[in-house]
Amino acid sequence: MARTDSDSWDLATSVGATATMVAAQRALATSGPDQLINDPWAAPLVRAVGIDFFTRLVDGEVVFPESAEFDPVRMGHGMGVRTRFFDEHFLSATRSGIRQAVILAAGLDSRAYRLDWPAGTVVYEVDLPEVIDFKTTTLADLGAEPTAERRTVAIDLRDDWPAALRAAGFDPQAPTVWSAEGLLVYLQPDAQDALFDTIKSLSAPGSRLACEFIGDTSVFASPAWREHREKMSALGLEVEIGDLIYHGERNHIVEYLTGAGWTVTGSRVRDLYAQCGLEYGDDELAVAFDDMTYLSAVLPE
Repeated sequence: MARTDSDSWDLATSVGATATMVAAQRALATSGPDQLINDPWAAPLVRAVGIDFFTRLVDGEVVFPESAEFDPVRMGHGMGVRTRFFDEHFLSATRSGIRQAVILAAGLDSRAYRLDWPAGTVVYEVDLPEVIDFKTTTLADLGAEPTAERRTVAIDLRDDWPAALRAAGFDPQAPTVWSAEGLLVYLQPDAQDALFDTIKSLSAPGSRLACEFIGDTSVFASPAWREHREKMSALGLEVEIGDLIYHGERNHIVEYLTGAGWTVTGSRVRDLYAQCGLEYGDDELAVAFDDMTYLSAVLPE
């Protein structure tokens, strides 16, 4: 179903289902032979949501044909590499003394429960009320306890989330480490710019920001993606990312952030694979996503 300006979802539908998909891939990265990450809450959260394909995936019950480009190990690699990048983003910031973290569109992210946060760190999670409530309740039922002071901000990012963030205790005068992981393609181009403008207005000198982006979303209409999607659909995957993202031209993120005063560094996805001791694929689908870039930005003091 195509996106609209006022659409809504839970963790089993529309954009929300992509959060469950990401959690399933984190579970694969945790249980895979390379054990790229350790997210003990990913699989239980996926099972609690109850989408059949993703439940079967984390339970090892999806049988992939030998010709499939994405087997469970490779799916785990992709999300494991991404997760390690953002994990290190937060941990590096806190090692530098930052004690305020904001996770935008937090979904089923469990970093507030699994990372080794320094004492005094406050982690703000921003997402829809339904998503926040589900994760909070489910993790409590599982006996999980946050490893930082976790403060939830239950609001749609299309609404006045900065006011809600401040109401939760956020201090715009203190340096902040921000993440916009897996978010930007689900925003309209002008909303992407507005998000970065808002983050800048809330960021004290020394703040940090990380996100990832793909330069050309038309890759989701490419023959390689369609073939991959058809194979995954035959296995039971019903989520179609191409229908959920906003296509069309948008400002280049490196140029936009640099122009706003951030110091930006970027890493191509294949470089992050190499840092993890993995080989990036050379098949048609891997090549199609070769320009996926992960950014770290710092607001100079």
